[in-house]
This record gives sequence, structure tokens and C-alpha cells, in this order.
Amino acid sequence: MNWRKSSYSSGGDGDTCVEIASLPAHVAIRDSKAPASGTLSVPTASFAAFIESVKRGSRRAE
Repeated sequence: MNWRKSSYSSGGDGDTCVEIASLPAHVAIRDSKAPASGTLSVPTASFAAFIESVKRGSRRAE
């Protein structure tokens, strides 16, 4: 899988975030600090809806 971190990742060594990998019908999510600990897999449409919800929430806070 091709794991990616957010460009907003921060911290001393840049590993304080989650990573995602796009699959044909799912998005895999893992903790960047413990990548071998396991992954969460969610349907692509559900992940997209989650991201849009987060974006809308952050706009309300501005």
C-alpha cells in the first residue's frame, strides 16, 4: 500500500498523525507512530463524507 501523511503533520519528527492508503473500494487508516499495530478500513464514500464533515466543522470554528 502507498501510505500518505497529511501535509499538516507536525511534531518534533513529523510522525504525530494518521496515515491513509487508498484502495479500490476502501481507505485504510493507521497510526503513524505505530504502523504495525493495525489498520482501520472504511468504505471510500464514508471516508469522503467524514472528511467533508470535518472541513465544514472547521469552517464554522473560524
